[in-house]
Amino acid sequence: MAVMIESLIGILLFTVLIVSLTLKNPLTSVGDYPPVIREKCMELGLIEKREQRFTRADILRKGIALLAFVFIFAVVLKQFNGADTFWKGFRDSYLIWLIIDWYDALILDCIWFCHSKKVRIPGTEDMEEYKDYRFHIRQSCIGMLLGLPACLAVGAITAIL
Repeated sequence: MAVMIESLIGILLFTVLIVSLTLKNPLTSVGDYPPVIREKCMELGLIEKREQRFTRADILRKGIALLAFVFIFAVVLKQFNGADTFWKGFRDSYLIWLIIDWYDALILDCIWFCHSKKVRIPGTEDMEEYKDYRFHIRQSCIGMLLGLPACLAVGAITAIL
């Protein structure tokens, strides 16, 4: 039951963060948009031309968020779930990670992003790539893999605490 409550809290926090940033300025999240849309934004001069998908600032921001996730979840799982072994810390954190990842892919990406006019970047509004469901599902699979080392770290820290 604790994992479900923690997942719902994680979903709420993730939604507030992602939706507010994207609605405020869709270009803030352009690294998470399908490649054709990013390329069109570069052609239009809305973002700087670059070879990499994410800027150093994007990577730093995501890295800090990931480190915060690892330490916060280790403490939360230890205190509220009684996770006192590596396996319990890893298992609970990865389950929460998966729930949030799937919510992001299915609800935020495939339902909200693919259909909301509010996330469209001026000059790209008519692009079909906004409804590229495969892109979002592939990104979710990558997210599932990225969660493994993060949750392994949560398990290790949980066992140490």
